[in-house]
Amino acid sequence: MIAQLEKANKLYQVGDQTITALDKTTLSLNEGELLLIIGPSGSGKTTLLSLIGCLINPTEGRLFIDNQEVNQLSANEMAAIRLNTIGFVFQQFNLLAPLTAEKNVAFPLLMQKRPAAEVRRLTNEALEKVQMTHRRKNLPKTLSGGEQQRIAIARALVADPKIVLCDEPTAALDKDSLSVVMEELQMLARNGKAVAVVTHDPRLQKYADRAVEVKNGIVSPLDLHSIDFGE
Repeated sequence: MIAQLEKANKLYQVGDQTITALDKTTLSLNEGELLLIIGPSGSGKTTLLSLIGCLINPTEGRLFIDNQEVNQLSANEMAAIRLNTIGFVFQQFNLLAPLTAEKNVAFPLLMQKRPAAEVRRLTNEALEKVQMTHRRKNLPKTLSGGEQQRIAIARALVADPKIVLCDEPTAALDKDSLSVVMEELQMLARNGKAVAVVTHDPRLQKYADRAVEVKNGIVSPLDLHSIDFGE
């Protein structure tokens, strides 16, 4: 187990109304598995991913990442966990427009102040894994959606995080690009990473080890062989 939510929820106050984005949830994210998180739009999937990713704090309950109780950490300590322990892959890629693909991938390593030779080596290895070395000098605007997502995947894995969190990572991908991305995510899980993927894409079912559904803020386990991906 690399991440654990214990009766954690997320509430928002809007005027005199309390909105429950995520009900009290107990969920583990384990090393060596790829977890699918599915559910209709607005159900709380992204809130769940944001809690595990230390982007937001639970209103109640506890979150443990790599045996640390996140609730007790300072903002700087949480930022360090996001940088060193968690890799993020977003639906909109979030690549830095002025930087080449290569420099986008290298960015987390530069933030960690790794030696220059190590940055070059790890960046090249990450680009090779997603078959994008030939596009390393391109700016994001010159890449297709699938190519941008591959670069985003490379950036997420370049620092060797223990957790990889993906929010709709295949939404912009064709069949070939999807296979490259999902096989790499599956391989990361096989090599001991904890991978969680929020998705509506039924093509991802065959890559998963486990699945949960989020509906009206409530998280429930799912049988992988009987998933309904309908809205």
